Amino acid sequence: MVLAAGFYAGQMQAQDLFKTVHEHATKVVNNPESDDEQTQVSQFEVTVLNYITTQVQKRGLKKDGYFFDSQAVNMKSFVDDFLFHINKARAVSQAKRLEVIKCYRDASMQNPLFNDLDRERAHCYVNDKQTLTPFSLDTDWDKAYEQASKNIKKILP
Repeated sequence: MVLAAGFYAGQMQAQDLFKTVHEHATKVVNNPESDDEQTQVSQFEVTVLNYITTQVQKRGLKKDGYFFDSQAVNMKSFVDDFLFHINKARAVSQAKRLEVIKCYRDASMQNPLFNDLDRERAHCYVNDKQTLTPFSLDTDWDKAYEQASKNIKKILP
């Protein structure tokens, strides 16, 4: 019985991951003491999570907590790994930095989640040359994270 209670408690926590990622990113965005990079990255994360929620509702899709949690956690891991690798590449060369950006941007663009035909909206960050997160909103973050994690090893062993 204790094991079952622990299992259900773990399930409940897992269903809150989407909400937790969203709330944390929102707090960073709304915190006047956050630096520009933190704010910009967190704004991207909030935008992605809002986009996913809107697309699911708009399309009348039935998605469970696992879907939302998995997308949120993999998006967060994708962005965090990107920032880590971009800093690592910056210390090597400009060419390596550009390879890292391409690796992550391509993983984002090559793994759409909804196949959104509104490319202007879906690619608003891709098309913004000033953003730190040049990724598509319409991304299956589970697949994109897997692809980027595999391909980054060829760039920064």
